[in-house]
Amino acid sequence: MDERPVSPALKLLAFLMFAFLLAPLIVVVPISFSGDSYMMFPPSSWSVKWYPAIFLDGKMTAAFWTSLLLACAVTVLCLVIALPAAFALVRLRPRGAEALSSLFTAPLLLPTIVLGLAILIVFARYGLLATFPGLVAAHLVVTLPYALRVLATALSTLPIAVEEAASTLGASPFTVFRRITLPMMKSGLIGTTALCFLVSFDEVVLSLFMTGPRIQTLPVAMYHHVEQQADPLVAALSVLLVVLTLLVVLVVDRTSGLAKTFVK
Repeated sequence: MDERPVSPALKLLAFLMFAFLLAPLIVVVPISFSGDSYMMFPPSSWSVKWYPAIFLDGKMTAAFWTSLLLACAVTVLCLVIALPAAFALVRLRPRGAEALSSLFTAPLLLPTIVLGLAILIVFARYGLLATFPGLVAAHLVVTLPYALRVLATALSTLPIAVEEAASTLGASPFTVFRRITLPMMKSGLIGTTALCFLVSFDEVVLSLFMTGPRIQTLPVAMYHHVEQQADPLVAALSVLLVVLTLLVVLVVDRTSGLAKTFVK
């Protein structure tokens, strides 16, 4: 069946929406190459000095490594927890599976600031504030619903007849899962990994509640830097983060395809 042609009005609307979403880059990118000592647009002079300044800033580099380690730990834990949970909900279909799925994804319905305040109150009793385990636990509250939703969707679209055929040929349930289910879920696993990593790395609201003088993530360090100084260093760092995000998206696209990963 032939696809219906896209009307020029819809194309124009899509172009305007993309332009609106990308408009901040029109300001941030030139400011990152500013030679001025403070942020102004357009810059009065041009320089690349703010990019090396990022790596000379001890607080920013320490915060970057903290965010990178945190995002990797959260991503691994999300896969370890969400994969068996999604398999149980989709394949085993326990009683109340829909209610359990709604419960597990409930944090997506709440404003992040409400979650942050609730986590702050609870974690303060157990001494988890401004600690790495506390940050991991707080980020899991936000990233696990995404991981569970993507993996459950990937599982629900797989042909169960292939798994049943392997079982009838004598394969154990673990062998079926390892050699049949997991390879067919490749695109969903890659998409979950990328999504959890980016959500955790970019999370700022929860991190503001959980960090302190002993530990800071990169978004929090950028927030405090803007409060204290108005130089273009944050603009240069923002450009690097945009490039990092694009690299992650390109890896997902090259390995499994964006449409195959997120569109079902």
